[in-house]
Amino acid sequence: MGDMTNSDFYSKNQRNESSHGGEFGCTMEELRSLMELRGTEAVVKIKETYGDTEAICRRLKTSPVEGLPGTAPDLEKRKQIFGQNFIPPKKPKTFLQLVWEALQDVTLIILEIAAIISLGLSFYHPPGESNEGCATAQGGAEDEGEAEAGWIEGAAILLSVICVVLVTAFNDWSKEKQFRGLQSRIEQEQKFTVVRAGQVVQIPVAEIVVGDIAQVKYGDLLPADGLFIQGNDLKIDESSLTGESDQVRKSVDKDPMLLSGTHVMEGSGRMVVTAVGVNSQTGIIFTLLGAGGEEEEKKDKKAKQQDGAAAMEMQPLKSAEGGDADDKKKANMHKKEKSVLQGKLTKLAVQIGKAGLVMSAITVIILVLYFTVDTFVVNKKPWLPECTPVYVQYFVKFFIIGVTVLVVAVPEGLPLAVTISLAYSVKKMMKDNNLVRHLDACETMGNATAICSDKTGTLTTNRMTVVQAYIGDVHYKEIPDPSSINAKTLELLVNAIAINSAYTTKILPPEKEGALPRQVGNKTECGLLGFVLDLKQDYEPVRIQMPEEKLYKVYTFNSVRKSMSTVIKLPDESFRMYSKGASEIVLKKCCKILNRAGEPRVFRPRDRDEMVKKVIEPMACDGLRTICVAYRDFPSSPEPDWDNENDILNDLTCICVVGIEDPVRPEVPEAIRKCQRAGITVRMVTGDNINTARAIAIKCGIIHPGEDFLCLEGKEFNRRIRNEKGEIEQERIDKIWPKLRVLARSSPTDKHTLVKGIIDSTHTEQRQVVAVTGDGTNDGPALKKADVGFAMGIAGTDVAKEASDIILTDDNFSSIVKAVMWGRNVYDSISKFLQFQLTVNVVAVIVAFTGACITQDSPLKAVQMLWVNLIMDTFASLALATEPPTETLLLRKPYGRNKPLISRTMMKNILGHAVYQLTLIFTLLFVGEKMFQIDSGRNAPLHSPPSEHYTIIFNTFVMMQLFNEINARKIHGERNVFDGIFRNPIFCTIVLGTFAIQIVIVQFGGKPFSCSPLQLDQWMWCIFIGLGELVWGQVIATIPTSRLKFLKEAGRLTQKEEIPEEELNEDVEEIDHAERELRRGQILWFRGLNRIQTQIEVVNTFKSGASFQGALRRQSSVTSQSQDVANLSSPSRVSLSNALSSPTSLPPAAAGQG
Repeated sequence: MGDMTNSDFYSKNQRNESSHGGEFGCTMEELRSLMELRGTEAVVKIKETYGDTEAICRRLKTSPVEGLPGTAPDLEKRKQIFGQNFIPPKKPKTFLQLVWEALQDVTLIILEIAAIISLGLSFYHPPGESNEGCATAQGGAEDEGEAEAGWIEGAAILLSVICVVLVTAFNDWSKEKQFRGLQSRIEQEQKFTVVRAGQVVQIPVAEIVVGDIAQVKYGDLLPADGLFIQGNDLKIDESSLTGESDQVRKSVDKDPMLLSGTHVMEGSGRMVVTAVGVNSQTGIIFTLLGAGGEEEEKKDKKAKQQDGAAAMEMQPLKSAEGGDADDKKKANMHKKEKSVLQGKLTKLAVQIGKAGLVMSAITVIILVLYFTVDTFVVNKKPWLPECTPVYVQYFVKFFIIGVTVLVVAVPEGLPLAVTISLAYSVKKMMKDNNLVRHLDACETMGNATAICSDKTGTLTTNRMTVVQAYIGDVHYKEIPDPSSINAKTLELLVNAIAINSAYTTKILPPEKEGALPRQVGNKTECGLLGFVLDLKQDYEPVRIQMPEEKLYKVYTFNSVRKSMSTVIKLPDESFRMYSKGASEIVLKKCCKILNRAGEPRVFRPRDRDEMVKKVIEPMACDGLRTICVAYRDFPSSPEPDWDNENDILNDLTCICVVGIEDPVRPEVPEAIRKCQRAGITVRMVTGDNINTARAIAIKCGIIHPGEDFLCLEGKEFNRRIRNEKGEIEQERIDKIWPKLRVLARSSPTDKHTLVKGIIDSTHTEQRQVVAVTGDGTNDGPALKKADVGFAMGIAGTDVAKEASDIILTDDNFSSIVKAVMWGRNVYDSISKFLQFQLTVNVVAVIVAFTGACITQDSPLKAVQMLWVNLIMDTFASLALATEPPTETLLLRKPYGRNKPLISRTMMKNILGHAVYQLTLIFTLLFVGEKMFQIDSGRNAPLHSPPSEHYTIIFNTFVMMQLFNEINARKIHGERNVFDGIFRNPIFCTIVLGTFAIQIVIVQFGGKPFSCSPLQLDQWMWCIFIGLGELVWGQVIATIPTSRLKFLKEAGRLTQKEEIPEEELNEDVEEIDHAERELRRGQILWFRGLNRIQTQIEVVNTFKSGASFQGALRRQSSVTSQSQDVANLSSPSRVSLSNALSSPTSLPPAAAGQG
C-alpha cells in the first residue's frame, strides 16, 4: 500500500513537472538526486551541472540577498511543482481497529466464551430435560416460560462486554484525537526565519517553499534541505541522519549540503531551500518507513511509547532512527524506568489479578465438587447419558460465576483511570502554559524533589537593558549623556556593537502605543543595541554600510569561547576585529584601554584587578551582567592566520564595560516560596558571573542570607568533585549537592554532571527526582538525563525542545509550580480511585465467593457484577480522575519513590468500609427475607425467576458503592468529604446518572439483570443503608491510624512486593555502569544493522527511480560505517555509543564524561 501511494505521489509530481517544464531551470527530481550527494561529490556535481550556488538561485528564480518576492501565485506554483513542506502524518486508527484492540482483553475473552457456551446450551433442548431423575433442582419445578428465557443471561453478558469494549475504544479514540490536536498545535507553533522581498520574516515551517532563502542560526532544527550560500562557522550535527556524532563544518566550497532534520550546533548562515516535505532527506526516510505493513506496526508501538512525541516536523530525530521500536526502548531505558506511578500500579494490578484468579478457581472448584457430591454421592443418582446436557449446563453456570468473581477482582479500570487522569491533566495544563510531550512526565513532576533552573528568561524577564557603563575611565551609574563621551570612542562603540552582533538581532518599534520596544533575536545583543539607541545613535546605517556579506570573518559565540568577534576589512585594506563577551574573560585579553580622550593607554594586570574590584564586582553585586566591548587592528600584510584563535583573540583594546540588567519576573519569588514549602529545592544553574548570580538568587528567594548554603563557580565545582586523576566521584558530589544552591559560570557539561550526580546519589533515603529547565542547544544532555526536562517555548532552541518532556509556552518559572500541582493531583486522583475500587473488589469477591460456597449461587449475578464493574471502573475513574487540583496539594512533601501506593490511612478506609458492607450484605443474604417478609432467594433452581430478596441485596450493594464514592474523594483522612464537590461537575453528573440508571435497571431490568421491581419502602431501606456509608466514614476517620499497628503491615505489604524490582533496578543502575555501557555497545550494533536494512530498502525502493546511484552511494558509506563500529575495540566502542545514544550529541568533552 505504501509503495503505491509513494509512486502515485512521485508520478503526480512528475506530471506536474512535465507540464511546467520551462518554469524553473531545474526539476524536482534533479534537485532531489543532488541532495543525496555529500561533501566534495556534491561540490563537483554543482560545478558540472549548474556552475555554482548563485546559478542555482537564478534557476530557481530567487535572489540570495532579497529572497523570493513572496507573491501568492508564485508561492502556489512552487508548491505545486516542488511539493509542500509537510510530511503527511500516518493515518489514525479507525474506531473499528480500536474496538478490535479492546476486545483482546483476556478477561473479556473468557467472558465471551462463557456467554457463548451458555447461549448454545440454552437453545439446546436435550430429550432428558423432562426426566425427573436429572433435575437436581432444589426448589419447585420451573415453568416452561422461564426455561425459554435461559438465553437471556448469555445475551446480557455479551451485551455488557460490548458496552465495556465500546467505552474503552471510545476512550482510546478521544485520546488519539487529543494527541493529534496537540501535534498540530506544535506544528503551527514552529516557525522559521526566511528572507522574502528583502524583509526578514518568520513563517510557519509548513509554508517554506523551494527557492526560499532561509536564515539558519545556532540551535535550529533545519526544516528542509538546502544549499549553503554564505555564513560563518556553521557546524551541524548530522547524527540524526548519518549516525556520525562528529559535528560537520559547512562551507560553500567544501560541503554546502544542509539536510532537514539536522541540528545547527554553532554559527549562522543562509541557505537556499532545494527540497521540502516528502522530497527532503528526512521525508524520503519517512516515506520508506510508511512503506511496509510491519514498519507501520512498529511505528505504532513507538508512537505509544513516546506518548506525546511531538509533531512529525519537530521529530525528524525520532523517526529518522528507523522504525525499530525495540531499539528505542533500550535507548530510552532511563526515560521508561522513571514513571514511579506506573511501576507501582503494574505491580498492584498483577497482585490483585493473581488473588482474583485464585479466588475464582476456588469458587468454581467448590461449586463443582459440592454439586457432584450432593447429586451423585448423597442422593445416589446415576449419571444418565440423556442427563449429560443438563449437568453441563450447571457446570457452565458455575464457570460463569467463577469468571464473574475474576472480572470483579481484576481492576480493568486502573489503566483507564490513569489514562483519563493524565489526558485530562495534559489538556488542562495547556491552559497553564505547559505543553506536555510525554504523558508520564506530568505525573513524575508531582514527585519532584529538586528543580535546577536556568536564570535568564526563566527566573528573569529576559528583557536586557544596559543600566550602568564604564567608558573612558568613568563609571556611570546610569546611561551617560552622549556629549560627555569622546566622539571617537562613541563612534568605535557604535560600530563595535552594530557590526559585532547577529544581524538578525534588532529592536523594533512597540506593537501597541506606550509599550516597550520589541526585542528580536539574542536578548543580550538587544540590550547592547538598546544602549546604542539610548546614546541617541543609530545602528542601522552602520549595518547598511557594512552588510553581512562583507564581514570578513566571524567567530561566533559558543559556550567555550564565551565571546563573539567579527573581523572587517577597512577601506585602507587593513583589518579590524571587534570583540564582546563576558567581562572577566575579555578583560584578560586586553592590554590597552581607551582613556577619556579616546586614546588607548596601557592596561596592566594590576589595573585589571583594580577594575574588577572597583567596577565589575559592584555591578555584579547589583545583579547586573557585565559585558566588555573591545577591538583590535591588524595590518593588511602579512595577513594574520585567522584560524589560530589564541593569537587573534589577544592584545585587545577595551572600549567599555557595560552592566546589563535582566529584572527578576515579579511572580517568581512567590513561586519559589511555594516550591520550598512543598519540599522542593530550587537550584540556579547559570553561565553568569558568581556575584550576579548570587544577587539574583537572593532577589528570587533561592537563598536567604544567614543560611548554610553553597554558591560555586563551575571551575571550583569541578575541582571539588574530581579526584586526582580528574575523574568524577559520586561521594564527592554527595558532599556538595545537598547544600549547593547556585552554580555560576557553569558549562553545559557541569549542568549535566550536577543533574546526573543528584539523580544517582544514594545520600538520601529517597532517590531524588530532578526537574531541569533549559533553552540552549547545549542543554540537551541535561534535559534528557533529568526525570523531567522543561524546555522554553519562546527562547528555547528546537534541539532543547526535542530533548524535553514539557515545553513551557510562556518561559515562566511559575508555570513549573503549576506542573508540580497537576502532577501531585494525578497521583492523588489515582489513589482516590484505588481506594474506591479496592473496597468494591474486596466486598464483591468475598460476597460472590462465600455466597457461592454456601448457597451454590452467587447472590450477585454475572450481569449485575458487570454493571458494578462498569460503575466502579469506567464511571468512577471518570469521576475521581477529573478532580481539579487545589493549592493544598503544595503544602505536603513529595511522596517519593518508595512510599506504598496504598497508605495506611487508605488501607484503614478500604478495610473499614469493606467490613461495613460485608456485614450488611450477609445480614440481608441470610436473614433479609425475614426482615422484609419476602420469599428467600437462596437455593433457587437453575432458571428460576429473579427474586426480590436478591434484588434488594444487589440494590443495597450499588447504593453503598455510590455513597462510598463520595467518601473516596479524600484520601488523607479529612473529615469533610463534600469539600469542593461542586467544583467538579463531572463527578456530580456521574453520581446522579449512575443513580438514575440503577433505578431503571431494578424496576425494568427484569430477567436479563435478574432483578424484580422493588416497593418504595424497600428502596428507602436500600438508600438508607447506603447513606450509612457516609456516617461510617466519619466513624473510621475518628480511629487514629497510628493505633492500628497491623495496618502498617498491610500498607507496607504492597510496598514490599511492589517496589523491590524497581528499587533493585535503581541500585543496579547505580553500581553497574560498566554493564550498561556494554549494553549501549550492543544497541549501537543493532543500530548499525538497522541502518543497513533501511539502506537496503532505500536501494530497493529507488531501483526503479533515477536516484539509484545516490542510494547506493549512501548505502556503501553506511556499510563502511558499520565496519568501523565492528573494528572498534570495546572501550572506545563504549564512549562512541555513549555519544550516539543521546540524539542531541554531546560536545566531545561531555561524551567522555557521560
